[in-house]
Amino acid sequence: MTSEIKDFLKDLISLPGLSGYESPARQRILHEWQPLVDEISTSPLGSLHALKRGSGDEPRPSILLAAHMDAIGMMVTEIVDGWLRFTQIGGIDPRILPGQQVVVHGRQDVPGIVVQPPAHLLPDEVSPRQTVEMKYLLVDTGLLPEQVNEVIRVGDLISFAQPPLELGNDLLAGHSLDNRASVAALTLCLRDLQRVRHIWDVWAVATVQEEITLGGGYTSPFSIRPDLAVAVDVTFARGPGGPSDYRTFPLGKGLTIGWGANIHPAFYRAIKETAERLDIPFHNEVMPAHSGTDAFAMQVTAEGIPTAVLSIPLRYMHTPVEIISLKDVQRTGHLLAQFIVGLQADFMEQMKWEE
Repeated sequence: MTSEIKDFLKDLISLPGLSGYESPARQRILHEWQPLVDEISTSPLGSLHALKRGSGDEPRPSILLAAHMDAIGMMVTEIVDGWLRFTQIGGIDPRILPGQQVVVHGRQDVPGIVVQPPAHLLPDEVSPRQTVEMKYLLVDTGLLPEQVNEVIRVGDLISFAQPPLELGNDLLAGHSLDNRASVAALTLCLRDLQRVRHIWDVWAVATVQEEITLGGGYTSPFSIRPDLAVAVDVTFARGPGGPSDYRTFPLGKGLTIGWGANIHPAFYRAIKETAERLDIPFHNEVMPAHSGTDAFAMQVTAEGIPTAVLSIPLRYMHTPVEIISLKDVQRTGHLLAQFIVGLQADFMEQMKWEE
């Protein structure tokens, strides 16, 4: 991976952009994608739509590549004597919260720490030997109560503040790699497509609200009406204490190609054959029901869109220290670009639903 793309990803995961409030991330992606595409716009819901036109005769078929840009986080629900109570935006395990550095996005950004009251100050029914529920946790900003009331209100957002950290073996740790690692993969794909001819139109879409509503996954393909759609997301990498069965995948050993109810069988086979031809390492990911991605929404948009899922293995999902392999990000972007290059004008005529 080029240092330029790595720096872009590190910038991107340093920004807030919680589900429903994605503007900081969207502006950074817009800046990165604008020179790589022919048109770029924002949907009414806030998703970013970037079009790179193909060279085929009009009307050209189109493929939509979707990576959600929203992140999990928190929201202030109550201010008590200067301390902040909060709730989650997206799925957060309360076990990982005590001691985390955060930023409260009030009238100005305020640094804070998530704290857990001492055991003897918790209600009698709360055992300190068990996970303390989120409703008992607090954010301490260090400000006096009157100062807090001046700059922070109920409803203000709270984002993680863990800085990106480069680890050994080309790994990167940080918050919001779910799913901004996939935004980086789409960026690599767009860069690859600058140097080659492709017949199909390509829509790169950074979707909103995947973590809470799949809102961008439903609305963007409805607006664009592509012939094919790919959800690019993350999946569970193997790690300490976790399962080593079909639900997890080795880190740094290749991406995954989804197989299941959300995936069109012919589309799956075409992507798989491309990866095999290029010797790009991959794993088949069994998705027997809901894929947990924007594919769930895109597949059933309008009359239905043939959909596929590519995923980047990630450790410690939905924590501030998610870990991905930069090599897997690069492989995903390269596979997408090469698949698009190989798309012929009559590809849709060959798409038959055969399990």
